[in-house]
Amino acid sequence: MQVLQVQLEVGPDPAEVGRARRWARKRLAGSGIGADEPLAETLVLLISELVTNAVVHTGCPAVLRMLFAAEGGVRVEVADNSAVPPRPRHAAGEDTNGRGLELVDGLADRWGWQPEGVGKSIWCEVDRAPDGPVPGEGLGSPGRVHC
Repeated sequence: MQVLQVQLEVGPDPAEVGRARRWARKRLAGSGIGADEPLAETLVLLISELVTNAVVHTGCPAVLRMLFAAEGGVRVEVADNSAVPPRPRHAAGEDTNGRGLELVDGLADRWGWQPEGVGKSIWCEVDRAPDGPVPGEGLGSPGRVHC
């Protein structure tokens, strides 16, 4: 399996989330995933949630990586320098926070996390067939936590 990997360093500033989304859209288009495809919007939303979590909850710089498999699947990873594991929360009613990992769980085919260096990497995968996402084999091994 061939994999193309691209990455972006993200600073510990919430404004970096918008920059990460713009960067991701360009890389998705460059990989052949059109901006009007539902897959592109799903991936941009997943990236936005993972980068937001890294920036807001750790206050540390992060690295966003996208891995494109020749078979069409996409893996998104966000690595940061905090060893604190991700903790899914359950937002109630009108809460404006606490839905990020629930959203990732609902949109990605798989997600998890694993230790990386002094910190961790949170990842998610979306499978893609010629006509859109379908369940199937992943791009890599599962992380330590899988929901």
